[in-house]
Amino acid sequence: MADSGLTENSRSASPEMAPRIGFLERLHSPERPILVFDGATGTSLQEMDLSAEDFGGAALEGCNENLVFTRPDAVKAVHRQFLEAGCDVIETDTFGAASIVLAEYDLETQAFAINKRAAELARQVAAEFSTAGKPRFVAGSMGPTTKLPTLGHIDFDVMKASFAEQAEGLIAGDVDLFIVETCQDVLQIKAALQGIEAAFNKTGQRRPLMVSVTMEATGTMLVGSDIAAVVAILEPFPIDVLGLNCATGPEQMKEHVRYLSEHSPFVISCIPNAGLPENIGGVAHYRLTPTEMKMQLMHFIEDLGVQVIGGCCGTTPAHIAALSALSKELKPAARQVRTPEEQLARPLLQLEPSAASIYGTTPYHQDNSFLIIGERLNASGSKKVRELLNAEDWDGLVAVARGQVKENAHVLDVNVDYVGRDGEADMRALVSRLVTNVNLPLMLDSTEWQKMEAGLKVAGGKCILNSTNYEDGDERFFKVLELAKAYGAGVVVGTIDEEGMARSAERKFEIAQRAYRDAVEFGIPAHEIFYDPLALPISTGIEEDRLNAAATVEAIRRIRQDLPGVHVVLGVSNVSFGLSAAARIVLNSVFLHDCCTAGMDAAIVSPAKILPLAKISEEHQQVCRDLIYDRRRFEGDGSAKEGAICTYDPLTELTTLFEGVSAKEARASGPSLADLPVEERLKQHIIDGERIGLELALNEALENYGALQIINTFLLEGMKVVGELFGSGQMQLPFVLQSAETMKAAVAQLEPHLEKIDGQSSSKGKFLIATVKGDVHDIGKNLVDIILTNNGYEVVNLGIKQSCDSIIEAQQKHQADCIAMSGLLVKSTAFMKDNLQAFNAAGISVPVILGGAALTPRFVHGDCRSAYQGQVIYGRDAFADLRFMDALMEAKGAGEWDNNQGFLGAIPEGLGLKPEPSGDSPPTLAAEDSQIPESAPAGAGPSAEIVNSDQRSESVAEEAALVPPFWGSQVLNEAEIDLEEVFAFLDRNALFAGQWQIRKAQGQSRQEYDDLLIAKAEPVLQQWKQRCIDEGLLTPRVAYGYFPCGRQGNAAVVFDPAKAILGRFELPRQRAGNRYCIADFYRDCLEGPQGELSPTDVLPMQAVTMGEKASQFAQELFKADKYTDYLYFHGLAVQMAEALAEWVHARIRRELGFAAEEPTALRDVLAQRYRGSRYSFGYPACPNVADSRQQLDWLGAGRIGLSMDESDQLAPEQSTTALVAMHSKARYFSA
Repeated sequence: MADSGLTENSRSASPEMAPRIGFLERLHSPERPILVFDGATGTSLQEMDLSAEDFGGAALEGCNENLVFTRPDAVKAVHRQFLEAGCDVIETDTFGAASIVLAEYDLETQAFAINKRAAELARQVAAEFSTAGKPRFVAGSMGPTTKLPTLGHIDFDVMKASFAEQAEGLIAGDVDLFIVETCQDVLQIKAALQGIEAAFNKTGQRRPLMVSVTMEATGTMLVGSDIAAVVAILEPFPIDVLGLNCATGPEQMKEHVRYLSEHSPFVISCIPNAGLPENIGGVAHYRLTPTEMKMQLMHFIEDLGVQVIGGCCGTTPAHIAALSALSKELKPAARQVRTPEEQLARPLLQLEPSAASIYGTTPYHQDNSFLIIGERLNASGSKKVRELLNAEDWDGLVAVARGQVKENAHVLDVNVDYVGRDGEADMRALVSRLVTNVNLPLMLDSTEWQKMEAGLKVAGGKCILNSTNYEDGDERFFKVLELAKAYGAGVVVGTIDEEGMARSAERKFEIAQRAYRDAVEFGIPAHEIFYDPLALPISTGIEEDRLNAAATVEAIRRIRQDLPGVHVVLGVSNVSFGLSAAARIVLNSVFLHDCCTAGMDAAIVSPAKILPLAKISEEHQQVCRDLIYDRRRFEGDGSAKEGAICTYDPLTELTTLFEGVSAKEARASGPSLADLPVEERLKQHIIDGERIGLELALNEALENYGALQIINTFLLEGMKVVGELFGSGQMQLPFVLQSAETMKAAVAQLEPHLEKIDGQSSSKGKFLIATVKGDVHDIGKNLVDIILTNNGYEVVNLGIKQSCDSIIEAQQKHQADCIAMSGLLVKSTAFMKDNLQAFNAAGISVPVILGGAALTPRFVHGDCRSAYQGQVIYGRDAFADLRFMDALMEAKGAGEWDNNQGFLGAIPEGLGLKPEPSGDSPPTLAAEDSQIPESAPAGAGPSAEIVNSDQRSESVAEEAALVPPFWGSQVLNEAEIDLEEVFAFLDRNALFAGQWQIRKAQGQSRQEYDDLLIAKAEPVLQQWKQRCIDEGLLTPRVAYGYFPCGRQGNAAVVFDPAKAILGRFELPRQRAGNRYCIADFYRDCLEGPQGELSPTDVLPMQAVTMGEKASQFAQELFKADKYTDYLYFHGLAVQMAEALAEWVHARIRRELGFAAEEPTALRDVLAQRYRGSRYSFGYPACPNVADSRQQLDWLGAGRIGLSMDESDQLAPEQSTTALVAMHSKARYFSA
């Protein structure tokens, strides 16, 4: 792409219009004004109470873009109200005006006209308010569409063409700039930018470009890109403004804006929602007031240099008026940004040049290393890859890629060149899988540019193209540069020209110098150029090959010295072609070292086939260097004269040295734990969770220290480090538990050596913990038990489903220093509050920790704290509980604790005692109470219509009844269920991050996190999977069936196969928006003359369990102190129950005739890209857990050992039930 920063005379103005001040002219003027965008257009239109007729009929209702024709006055009124509020920029009513979105309303042929008309309307209103002192601008809004190209929803070229058409219409309507906004997929941004560029070329006019991405509350874009990846990917494009909008309020954007301030070369924009949406009565509300929003944005402007601000969902003219006032009061902090004149040169300013996957970045410059480019996924050089490619074994190819992640590659070279195959199709198929399965940037490697472009069209990250050269003259050389520019990629340039492959250092440098001039003038900056000076073999024995390596090393030195800013990359292993595996490893390693010393900063190499120089003997290094620099020796004067006899040939010497030596034998090993002093060794045993050698270390320590001193000084110090590592995100929970197991084993060995004093406990304190009444979830409680027990505390673990009376009785018996109550369910929180009040009556006042997924700090600090006479603490995790207990016992020992007042001295930080900052929001619960319905209209405010009725939703029409394969229920037992098939439905993210708590740490890149999962979590999963199969630890059983049904009001009425009524499920209805109710997904009952009901539809139901053995085995592991195994197996069993539910659901879809619509990829299954939906009781759309009881009866779930206890909990724990709806509109929602 060429420079987009042209001034206003690049756009022709209408003859009757006075010349306008350009957007960039205003933005980059000496006063550097803060420019304010308008607020939520959708919110404003909704408040006008428009009817279906206003949109052009019922079929077009909700299509705001069509209002530019049907109600232009309404659109202009929205523009006018924001301009009156003082905004500088209004956005056209074209957020969803791409043809691929308009097609949902059959308006795709009107895309150009709608965009042109919308721009004209905005231009007319802007002109009314624009003055020389305060010019007003029109931004052509281009939303993200409804497709994510990274996930394969749409072809790149189709999306690009749609954006191009939209851009042409906006140019025709005379917008001042483009804003590509609410971006959720980096590949979608590339398609939009290319589409806009095509429109620029077609019309001969350019406009400034602004890109605004949406970072979800999770901290990434919807497809998983973090803000660093966004900046690295978009840096190559001619963008003028880059920032954030939508999804969250300004508070949640703070860290992202800070990163932009420190690294982005562009002007920064921040257009937040009016806070996080809250679900009130089924409608999304935004609580941030205009004044609060203004105050929060002050920091962004004054400290972080944000220059463009505005409002998204929930923002009103009042919000924009407050921001307009702010723009007059403040000046943005100074920061370096690219000016329009610098678009071609692309100065990095404060940004580090990087490649990027869609998830995270990989800097080109690696501290203390070179950029490692994995070489194994190359059909040109790997027989295995060719075989996998020929078999179209994409999973096998992805596995090869993952193997290189384990080997610490930074970038993945991808080459599918294989004679007889469709290379472009292969590149698309492979790269589309790699981008979502491997967290490494890609180097697209081919001799044909068409294949590289095929990969670029499915790779949202920032790739490197390998390669271009002058072998076929300028045409192909510049074609690859065009791709690099259009898709924002780096490029490898080989030292080959029309005369062929350069062999001497001088020729290599001449070609590099020519390419440097051409590339930089074309708009590819030096920091994106990787020169490949070609490593040719020195192992052939042919005379002309002897100096190949020396020439390459010298060429590297010249290139880095005389061509500033560029990089050098090399396929290192070519130099040793033909030698034995052991000799190749050693020669490659020495050659690599010398190339790096000369200035090479990237290499295509297999890290597993390289050794650190320190592990190669001096003798072997010398022989390799003699070969690299051709230091043969000859009789006489030692020179290689014709006919001279060679007395020393390093090639022969190297071959002899490694004759019969395996590659494995060529490697050396590093230092071991045994090398440390015993004190450090014990501490490290705990940190590493290493039990091998522990007994010897403890025996050695006992020679000089007492057992209690060993525990308190060395072992507990190791556990303290473990806690710190866990708290900082550097150690994941499974490894914490390994440390706890090691601690337990060490204490057990030392126990006979501990002195016993009658009536005196050696523990640091006593801790009582229980899961409250009605809750069977014990994993969190048991983790707390493990951590505290192995940090010196006596833990009284009462177990699950504990009544208030039993907790009080236990406390009166044990006199614990602290009580902890755990619960996963929302109803558990009510029991906790009731228990606190009962503790008061019983005279209990010790501190109480409350923990579990259903709790939030605000609920604990609000309702719960006010209900108890003592101190109430929010227990975020096991180590938070440990920190509190350590502080509590220290304070009690110093006389600085009172049960009623708490800490009498300074309150230690981070203990969950200090209340949240005050606000007007009520205390909230987590889990279902905080879910926002997908159907709630964005920005709907208090004036939204609230409807409470039992009428069918207008969005859910009746559909044809389905024919089930049978009526009633059937049972499948473990003999009929292939466990391997169930494992295929396992949600690894839920298992690894949710159950095993191996979570991405703050500051950890997505690549590093995925590397961790591949290296640590995946092998454990495979081990436990095999163990479950071999030992029969999981006994999957299913009761499912099909029952006649029908809708009556807000109820699903269920009949037996003989059409007699069994019962009904009363289900809640959304009070606004689409007014969804699960009952609407079934046809209405027929009503006879006497009011008798008849079924008209089918209700599939399912109940699944992993069996009682799974629960029993988990408890056996816990009681045996096998903490890590307990965590792994318990979590796996829970997620396998969910996988079994997915397996049965898929079976139901197939049996009802929807096999053709089944997604093939698990990620699509988990994203619910199939027909219909599955609803489990206890969630917002069907909240009455007790309804599962009649469902179990009807299914005959007792036959599979599944029941419900008096507190409405399923037993065994690893079980779940669901209703299934096959209606095409059935999706998850919150009622």
